[in-house]
Amino acid sequence: MLMKSAITSTCFPTRSRNFLLQLLKKSATVSHLTQTHAQIILNGFRNDLSTVTKLTHRLFDLKATSYARHLFLSIPNPDLFLFNVLIKGFSNAHSISLYTHLRKCTHLKPNNFTYAFAIASASTLSDEKVGILLHEHAVVDGYGLDLFVGTAVVDFYLKIWRVDTARKVFDKMPVRDTVSWNSMISGLVRNCCFDDAVLVFGDMLEDGGIRLDSTTVAAILPALAELQELILGMEVQCLALKLGFHSYVHVLTGLISLYSKCGEIEAAKLLFGEIGKPDLVSCNAMISGYTNNGDSECSVRLFKQLLDSGENVNSSTIVGLIPVFHPFGYLNLTTCIHSFCVKSGIISQSSVSTALTTVYSRLNEIKSARLLFDESSEKTPASWNAMISGYTQNGFTEAALSLFQEMQTCKVSPNPVTVTSILSACAQLGALSLGKWVHGLVKSKNFETNIYVSTSLIDMYAKCGGIREARELFDLTEGKNVVTWNAMISGYGLHGQGQDALRLFSEMSQSGVAPNGITFLSLLYASSHAGLVKEGEEIFQSMIHDYHFEPLPEHYACMVDILGRAGQLEKALKFIKEMPVEPGAAEWGALLGACVIHKDKKLAQLASERLFELDPENVGYYVLLSNLYSAERNYRLAASVRQDVKERKLAKIPGCTLIEIGETPHVFTSGDRSHPQASAIYSVLEELIRKMKEAGFQTETDTALHDVEEEEKELLINVHSEKLAIAFGLIATDPGTEIRIFKNLRVCVDCHTATKFISKITERVIVVRDANRFHHFKDGLCSCGDYW
Repeated sequence: MLMKSAITSTCFPTRSRNFLLQLLKKSATVSHLTQTHAQIILNGFRNDLSTVTKLTHRLFDLKATSYARHLFLSIPNPDLFLFNVLIKGFSNAHSISLYTHLRKCTHLKPNNFTYAFAIASASTLSDEKVGILLHEHAVVDGYGLDLFVGTAVVDFYLKIWRVDTARKVFDKMPVRDTVSWNSMISGLVRNCCFDDAVLVFGDMLEDGGIRLDSTTVAAILPALAELQELILGMEVQCLALKLGFHSYVHVLTGLISLYSKCGEIEAAKLLFGEIGKPDLVSCNAMISGYTNNGDSECSVRLFKQLLDSGENVNSSTIVGLIPVFHPFGYLNLTTCIHSFCVKSGIISQSSVSTALTTVYSRLNEIKSARLLFDESSEKTPASWNAMISGYTQNGFTEAALSLFQEMQTCKVSPNPVTVTSILSACAQLGALSLGKWVHGLVKSKNFETNIYVSTSLIDMYAKCGGIREARELFDLTEGKNVVTWNAMISGYGLHGQGQDALRLFSEMSQSGVAPNGITFLSLLYASSHAGLVKEGEEIFQSMIHDYHFEPLPEHYACMVDILGRAGQLEKALKFIKEMPVEPGAAEWGALLGACVIHKDKKLAQLASERLFELDPENVGYYVLLSNLYSAERNYRLAASVRQDVKERKLAKIPGCTLIEIGETPHVFTSGDRSHPQASAIYSVLEELIRKMKEAGFQTETDTALHDVEEEEKELLINVHSEKLAIAFGLIATDPGTEIRIFKNLRVCVDCHTATKFISKITERVIVVRDANRFHHFKDGLCSCGDYW
């Protein structure tokens, strides 16, 4: 009524501009603005730029963008201020078009606000080319170091994952205010650069001239939560108390997430209780906190309370409810949530479908995950990443690579998360050529400074046989975290370079990066495969007494393996018996493997009896025991073990070997004749065997099937998959070049010996990755020293 009265009163005398501006200020709806616009026209201010600019501004406030655009087009000579209001208001492709029109079709020159708003629009669109071009224009026009432009540029580069470029721009800014610091911190968090975000926050604290606000505190808390830096988080909480921000709902919400992710769910509940009337965001944080701590019952209860209160839950509520981090045992809950999302229509939200895809993948329900992915109406980079990662984690590496190629076809730009998943797939499959192609993509996208990407590259090269390339990348990587060090130490272990692994651990200790359980597991593994018994024992004791880590089954198993491989079987058995926890399949399995190597039938029987009780469905233990009996020519017992396998309907994983020629993978199985060049492969193999025998090679037939003639045993062993792959490699590559093959099982004794002979006869370096480690064959010798 007040608005109507004010407008009606203007029908008599002409009103001033100030009166009309006051009307605009009071307008609360588009309808009010339409009426006020009519009065502006009636009072002769239709082309008054000050009044029209204010009207345009209010139209954007009320989301009437189409109206604002038509109004702008009706103005004959808009000034720069009006252009800026439009560019800021649209914040989309229209903003870029207006900027282009301003430069090309008017005499006006963009100012710092023009560039800041236009670059912000490029950020919203994630338009890399346009954003970079706008940055260049701003520099040319002298606004490169402007505070507003610089802040917008930093935010833009962080949104397109160019962290290094953003940091360079930020560091060059002569003046930085609270907003620019907050943009840098929150952007680093979005890019998962949590350590860097904490460092920048520390720099901000040291800069005494900068005032922290509640946004600063809220921005740094997610980084501390992800790093599980509870002590630092408590210090930030004290700072918030001191500055008077602690009671702010968004700060309390950040603290709830921090304590939840650090496992302090009771503290999170207390903080939640401090919020008088929790909003949806804080409720979502609490639901997520319960779920992340495995308390789905409480998260579902709070979710039901929200629904009963009439609150409209959103996608964040559902994502917090989905048991992504504790999925096992919650398949039924996941399907119920899925059904709710379909009924309520929330399933169309990409974040929800992505979270469900992730949890289905982690539950090994890969078909359900793919069906959900295919049905998603909007496939964001995150949804592609979830499905690619799901395939990779479940061992479907070829499907992961195929989906990545489909992603490229759909012109969806990969981000660092995509790259780390696909590099993991390359590492699993040994696809070096594709890994190198992804490395090229990383360079073109400037992802190299992302610590997760650089670590994945190191891991990929190490697992694909390029230990030298891995070390070169490692040395170039700045800001190495514990995962980076672990990747390189593990890589040395895979290649049997135990001393290098130990030296690198010493460097790691000096660098100030604290080791974790994976570090010690990698060191023990490296010691095991290099025969470093004394060093392995020292590492194990140091882990317990110096670093206060409680060993996991994997650590105990590695110690058994170290002792067993060195032939100290009785000591290994004593170690198992004296363990402070009940030994499991991992420890007994390591002992059985060592018994097979050293042909100790008595201990092997003891270990196998325990294994058949603990893990009766694992066919690998039966195979090991059968091979031991066959090696001792006790064919009756070997046959008995094989019969047991048949009766239990256990399937042995078939051996296969992959070799890449160019970018094409070729996979061979034992006795395989399906390859187009099979005749040539077998011809080369026969000639190799003839030359090998002339050089003194004797086929190892002990572990072959006992119920065939000796000559037939030789024929079966001579066509193992790795021999066929090497023969093909000799045909398909130039003389003198290195041959790399990848075996899915442990390489057998005969193939290991044969490969040594082949490397000498052909004068080739042959690199073999089996299920356990790498073997580098050269001049008749193997890097493992026959210790594998």
